[in-house]
Amino acid sequence: MSQHEGHVTVDAVEEKCVLVGVIHGNISDEQAQEYLDELAFLAETAGAFTVGQFTQKLPMPNPKTYVGTGKLDEIKNFVKENGVDLVIFDDELSPSQLRNIERALELKILDRNNLILDIFASRARTSHAKTQVELAQMQYLLPRLTRMWTHLERQKGGIGMRGPGETQIETDRRIIQQKIALLKEKLKDIDKQMAVQRGNRGQLVRVALVGYTNVGKSTLMNVLSKSEVFAENKLFATLDTTVRKVVVHNLPFLLTDTVGFIRKLPHQLVESFKSTLDEVREADLLVHVLDISHESFEEHYQVVNQTLAELDDSEKPHILVFNKIDVYKPEVSIDENGEEVEESMEDLKKTWMAKLNQKNVVFISAQNKENMEEFKEMVYQEVKEIFRVRYPYNNFLY
Repeated sequence: MSQHEGHVTVDAVEEKCVLVGVIHGNISDEQAQEYLDELAFLAETAGAFTVGQFTQKLPMPNPKTYVGTGKLDEIKNFVKENGVDLVIFDDELSPSQLRNIERALELKILDRNNLILDIFASRARTSHAKTQVELAQMQYLLPRLTRMWTHLERQKGGIGMRGPGETQIETDRRIIQQKIALLKEKLKDIDKQMAVQRGNRGQLVRVALVGYTNVGKSTLMNVLSKSEVFAENKLFATLDTTVRKVVVHNLPFLLTDTVGFIRKLPHQLVESFKSTLDEVREADLLVHVLDISHESFEEHYQVVNQTLAELDDSEKPHILVFNKIDVYKPEVSIDENGEEVEESMEDLKKTWMAKLNQKNVVFISAQNKENMEEFKEMVYQEVKEIFRVRYPYNNFLY
C-alpha cells in the first residue's frame, strides 16, 4: 500500500489491454491515432498497460460487433497469443455489441465510457463526487444488465431453468431504478447545500479555472493559492470542485478549480456533474488553461470552448493561459535563406492574440513558476475591473 499526497492507494498489478478504434466519417488517420493515444492514457490512469492497438476503416461502426468479423478474429488471435486481460473500445458500445464481442473474444470488454466511469469512481473523494459517479454508473449499467447473468446461459436448460434468469434481471432492474431515484434525490439535496455555500461566499469576484483534463489547472491553483490541491500527471486527477480565497496585491477573490473536460465525455457524467458546471456558470472570469506542449492543444481548446458555448458562458471575460512552456518543443520552419528558424514564444503570443482578437494571452509554467507575475497581474487587472463595475462607489482599489 502506498500513500500519495494524502490519498491512500493500493498498488495493483497492471492489466494488459488492447485498444480498438474505428476510423469513420471525417476522422483522419492522424486524428484516429490521437484518440487511441488518449485512450491509452486513460487506460494507464485506470491501471492498465497497453500491449496492442487495432483500427479499422469503416463507413460506420458495425452495429453488431463494432468492427468487422475478420478484424474481430485478428483481435481474438492477438489477445490469446499475448495473454491480454481486457479489450477497450474507443466509443460507447451498445448492449448488444458488448454482448456479441464478449461472446466472440471470451474476455473482459470495456468501452470508453465504462473506462472513464471507472477512473471517476477511483478518483472520487467527497460524498458529492462519489454520489455523482455512482449515479452515472447505475445509469450506464441499467440497459446492460443482461451481461451480469451470462452464467445462466452456461447452465443446462429445461424445466425450472428458463424463468429465474429473467426474473432475476427484472428484480435487479427494479433495484437499480430505485437506486437511481434515491441518488438523484441525494444529489438534489447536495446541490442545494452547495448553492447555499456559493451564496454564503459573499460578493467576492469569482474566477474559475477551466480546461482540458491534465493541463495543469490544479498545479496553477496551488501556486496561486499556496494550498495543496491534489495534482498529478494523470487524467482526471481532480474531480471535486475546489474553492480557495486568493489575494493578489490588495485584492481578494475566489478561485475555483473544476473537473477537466475531455472529448467524448459520457453523457451520464455530463448530467451528473452539473454542479461543477454551475461553478463555471456563476464565475465572473474564466481562466482557460491549455497545455501548449500537447500536440493536440488546439483541438482541446475547441472541445472546451464548445462546452462553454453550450453553457452560454462564451461572453464572459477570459484569460487564455498556455501552460507547460518548460516542456514545449517549438515548431521549426525554413526561412527564405533555407535556414531553420524556431518559432519564439513572442511569435506564438502574437499569433494567438490576433487569432482570438484577445489581449489576455499569457505563456507560463505553473510547475516552474515561470511568468507567474505577468499572469497574476493579468488576473488582478481583470478582477479589479469587474469589482469596479460591480461596486462603482467603493473606490478603495483605485
